[in-house]
Amino acid sequence: MRFAIALLTVICIASIIGTVLKQHEPLGNYVNQFGPFWSAVFRAAGLDAIYSAWWFLVILAFLVVSTSLCVLRNAPRIAQDLSSFREGIRASSLEAFGTRASATLAETPGAAAERIQGQLTGAGWRVRLQRRSGGVMVAARAGGAHKLGYLAAHSAIVLVCLGGLLDGDLMVRAQTWFNGKSAYQGGGMIADVAPQHRLPASNPTFRGNILVPEGSQASVAILNQQDGVLLQELPFSIELKKFIVEYYSTGMPKLFASDVVLHDRATGDQVPARIEVNHPASYKGVEIYQSSFDDGGSSVKLKAVPMTAAAKPFEIDGTIGSSAQLSNGAEQLTLEFTGLRVINVENFADAGASSSTRPGNDGATDVRKVDLRSVFAERLGAANKADKPKTLRNIGPSIGYKLRDAAGQAREFQNYMVPVDTGDGPVFLFGSREKPDQPMRYLRVPADEQLSLDGFVRLRSALADKSMRERAVRRYVARAIDASKPELAEQLRISAERALGLFAGIERGPNDSTDANASDPTRAGGWQAIARFMEANVPEAERVRAGTVLVRILNDVLFELLNVGREDAGLPASAADEKAQAFLTQAVLAISDANFYPAPVALQLVDFKQVQASVFQVARAPGKAIVYLGCLLLIVGIFAMLYVRERRLWVWLQAADNDESSSAATMALSVNRQTLDSGHEFERLKSGLLGLNQAL
Repeated sequence: MRFAIALLTVICIASIIGTVLKQHEPLGNYVNQFGPFWSAVFRAAGLDAIYSAWWFLVILAFLVVSTSLCVLRNAPRIAQDLSSFREGIRASSLEAFGTRASATLAETPGAAAERIQGQLTGAGWRVRLQRRSGGVMVAARAGGAHKLGYLAAHSAIVLVCLGGLLDGDLMVRAQTWFNGKSAYQGGGMIADVAPQHRLPASNPTFRGNILVPEGSQASVAILNQQDGVLLQELPFSIELKKFIVEYYSTGMPKLFASDVVLHDRATGDQVPARIEVNHPASYKGVEIYQSSFDDGGSSVKLKAVPMTAAAKPFEIDGTIGSSAQLSNGAEQLTLEFTGLRVINVENFADAGASSSTRPGNDGATDVRKVDLRSVFAERLGAANKADKPKTLRNIGPSIGYKLRDAAGQAREFQNYMVPVDTGDGPVFLFGSREKPDQPMRYLRVPADEQLSLDGFVRLRSALADKSMRERAVRRYVARAIDASKPELAEQLRISAERALGLFAGIERGPNDSTDANASDPTRAGGWQAIARFMEANVPEAERVRAGTVLVRILNDVLFELLNVGREDAGLPASAADEKAQAFLTQAVLAISDANFYPAPVALQLVDFKQVQASVFQVARAPGKAIVYLGCLLLIVGIFAMLYVRERRLWVWLQAADNDESSSAATMALSVNRQTLDSGHEFERLKSGLLGLNQAL
């Protein structure tokens, strides 16, 4: 019994682990989340597929055998005990009971026995009389369900373990062991997978996932295994007519629903159904659950935004889930289209604002005022408090993709389609990260007056063009210096050209080389190049003043360069107002930060056609009904064992010594578990059967 309880404890702990830790995930997911050491430990212990681990199945099988033997051994004894009243007990033995009473009754032993039998039967007791030469023994019993609870509880453990074995991977593993099936580790189309990797539609138990895009059908589910996948044929195909998703104001989905048609592959029948979360459909013994949703192959059109001087704009079309090759002649990259998100809801509230610093309070804070009610209300209660400051806004669609180099290393990107106003004007957000467990780092590129990236691209292209830089410098010098002072104009031209060349990455400092410039983004241009130049050439005491002058010169030259690009594009010159200056400031910062962008181009989402897909979990679980029955028996059994008391009562009746018309009665009560109610019940029996006063 102790060993069985220990095994049950192990099963409970394993079930908790299997609930917390995602099962049947690719090894790379565990490596990214837990690291290589712990992912190897999880794989060795089978914690990534705990319900099909050999040790888990062995424990379940042992409990089934052990508990079944226990039930079989004790069931005959319990059945015999349920039919036994133990009426053959000796009268003298009743004197040894701790709960007993004696009385003299004014009736013969036979009449008293008949009366007592009637009273006990009416109270729900089962009674048997045994007439002896010296008197009558009345034997009664109640609460026999207590022992039935023992059988029910132990049988429940057997049923639950059997259901777990049936609904686990035991049947699937048996087919891989005895039917020549093996996991598939390759890729490609499902139709091209060999038969040894497929399980028949008659498979008695399985649980897998199937993805169905809108307007298409699928009839093969994916069963994840540690060393690959198995393909499970279904007796029907699922056609997704329409996928419906509704969102909360926070952007979280609140409803998944799929309108489907089930096509019977044997008869050709078509059965319409609607599948929602917690409302599955069932057909031919297979339950179909709404698991999640995904992209079903949306088509996207992307436009390349140059991040370096050598990159050129281009457009590329693709499909989510597919890949394409990109090359600049020297480097080959693989573009993987990973995801399209049509809705992105973000909270733009000022988290740092409090009631004492909101507009209207003049920014004053009374430190002496302590409002305990608001303090406690802020920290207690529901997580979705209505009084929390929220400014939720949908910032539009975004595209996710990966760029993989020749060595197989990939970087992940997430770029938004429309500009986002973050408080400093509308900007396009280009996110990137090297590892999945890292947060996205965003490059902020300003939008022009047409809310497009054309203004930034023109400025970036003009900065890389030598003739356009020279024209911008000449314009700046002509505007800043009087024509009567040619020597000053020449000095300013040289300074402006050098500053603009440093920022563009064309002019290099004395310690910068071409090779270093190619590998180190701090040497490629931008404000980093300006800072390096000043550290190397300007004394520390004069850097603040010289830096102020250099920044002013560079800003003015870049403004002229901006207008040069606009003129070549046939656009009017930008006015020197606050709006134009804000755009220029953001654009200059973006050009400087673009040197750290991990790709030569950023791909902007231009257009898309969304195709949604439903992810269904399909399961044939014959053990489900067995587990439900086991749970019911477990509840009944535990209730019977805890709350039903088995009681046995004996009353010995014999003729009194001096009067044949009266009888001497001796009563004894036996209870399997003594409680306060047992004492009260015995007092009621004394009063009702023997006529003795009930003790209070």
